Amino acid sequence: MASARKRKKQRRRARKLGDCVRQFLTPAVWKQVQNGMARPWQASRWRIQPLVMVLVLMTFACGDSQEERFECARAVVIALLPKRRRPGKTVQGFEKALARLPMWCLRRVAAAVRRRLPEVLTYRWTTNGFVVLGCDGSRLECPRAVALEERMGQAGKQDAAPTMWLTALVHLATGVPYSWRVGKGTASERGHLCHLLSVLPAAVLVVCDAGYTGYELCAYMLKNSVDFLIRMSSTVTLYTPTMQPLETYREGIVYYWTDHARKAGLPALRLRLIRRVGEKQGKHGKEKYDVWLLTSVLSSQRLPAERAGLWYRWRWENEGFFRTYKRTLNMVKLRSRTVALLHREAEGSLLATQLLLAMVAESLPTASEGKASPRQAVREIRREFQKLTAQQRTRPLSYRLGRAVREQRSRLTPKANREWPRRKPHKPPGAPQLLTINDIKTTVKTAAREAA
Repeated sequence: MASARKRKKQRRRARKLGDCVRQFLTPAVWKQVQNGMARPWQASRWRIQPLVMVLVLMTFACGDSQEERFECARAVVIALLPKRRRPGKTVQGFEKALARLPMWCLRRVAAAVRRRLPEVLTYRWTTNGFVVLGCDGSRLECPRAVALEERMGQAGKQDAAPTMWLTALVHLATGVPYSWRVGKGTASERGHLCHLLSVLPAAVLVVCDAGYTGYELCAYMLKNSVDFLIRMSSTVTLYTPTMQPLETYREGIVYYWTDHARKAGLPALRLRLIRRVGEKQGKHGKEKYDVWLLTSVLSSQRLPAERAGLWYRWRWENEGFFRTYKRTLNMVKLRSRTVALLHREAEGSLLATQLLLAMVAESLPTASEGKASPRQAVREIRREFQKLTAQQRTRPLSYRLGRAVREQRSRLTPKANREWPRRKPHKPPGAPQLLTINDIKTTVKTAAREAA
């Protein structure tokens, strides 16, 4: 009862944009970042807090150029921090100060927001004993600058623009991004996931698509006590204790053991394979297809097959996050023309997206099961910009963010209304190859005979 009164009291305080941001970025966070600097900050007109705040708020600002977004974000920061020294006036000075800011400062600010998510999401943080996080990746286009073409590399066709690869972990029950990692356009999304394992919470279940199959990744997650749910494809070979026809298979224990792992002396991974029948809305009605899921949760009581299929459908929240980041916030193409500024722009815009969705989750009523509507939330943030700069009177921001909820309706039409030119139609991954353990023994004997 006391915690409910405290939560209600905190929501009353979040009447302005500064109050909502301060729920996540407290003065203690800025003090830790300032004290963590190896040497005193050298920027003449820029302090760390207004510098990061301008970088974040530029993601929400309207404008066709970097100068227009900078002017809008700078005016809002001045209104939010009236007692602080005013920051620099030019976007060139802002970019010079931002290039000198260490990347760990932005990562430490993002970690502070990440630590607040379990408290903000409260009862929605865990689902049936698991913290369900979805992992997926996407590419961001970069300008055709010489420095970016030399450092970022080409990930597409010849003479394509340089790109940056983004791998993101999203809380599937709410759609709030949890953590992310960026790299070259040629970076490995599996390698990014291995780096992100160090920041995962307890009792986590990572849900991935068929792009994350691989013995090495599964073994690494098992070694770090991370449960996973990965969709299988026809490129994967699994072994069962007894002969199991694919037509009648439903679920059971399987062994994941590739030829490379066997030759290296690595053990077979004991996992569980689940077969679910999915449905999607097509042009001629509902179409059925098989979904093969491999999980490290061996107990069907902890993770029933129906729940596994439901959580894999939740993985669409990853696609929704990328749509919010690329289209709603107009980050489909980054704007910075140097490597240093490019990474800082990506980190700042991702932090802004996380703050946006987390603030909506903080403002939602306790009994609400809805999820944030990013478009409505961005509109309310921009209205707050006008209120701060023009001194307009409106309802508290926390009240308006609490009403920025998606429509809860069932889909009656396909997600893709037309077939786009030069795009291949999506083909669902096929079933994995199921062999018996006796096939392993035969393969080992054959390999030993050939070696002799």
